[in-house]
Amino acid sequence: NFNRHFAEYSGSFLKTSFEDEVIAAKGQPITFYDSVSGKPLFVAPIGRSVDEFLSESEYHGWPSFRDQEVVWENVRVLKDGETVSITGTHLGHNIPSKDRRNRYCINLVSVAGNPAV
Repeated sequence: NFNRHFAEYSGSFLKTSFEDEVIAAKGQPITFYDSVSGKPLFVAPIGRSVDEFLSESEYHGWPSFRDQEVVWENVRVLKDGETVSITGTHLGHNIPSKDRRNRYCINLVSVAGNPAV
């Protein structure tokens, strides 16, 4: 839960069912849950198409979320850009785009949890 350095290699999510599951949702937003606590962390895509969400994620190597897709009551961004859940799970990093909008490149293993019961 407190791994602060590394979770997965760039592109690892492409070897999973991630893209198929996003496409199967037929444009409906999908909730991504903390793999430790089960709290919702991201809901995507919001404010962009499935193709835009997947294309950006593929280009950057990790599922990439924007500000409007973050569940802020459960996510924090530290001064160095590290993105963590409120329970301490390392999620990834904020790597802003060229237009200076926040882009959270998130390890799929960190958001592959199930909802808390």
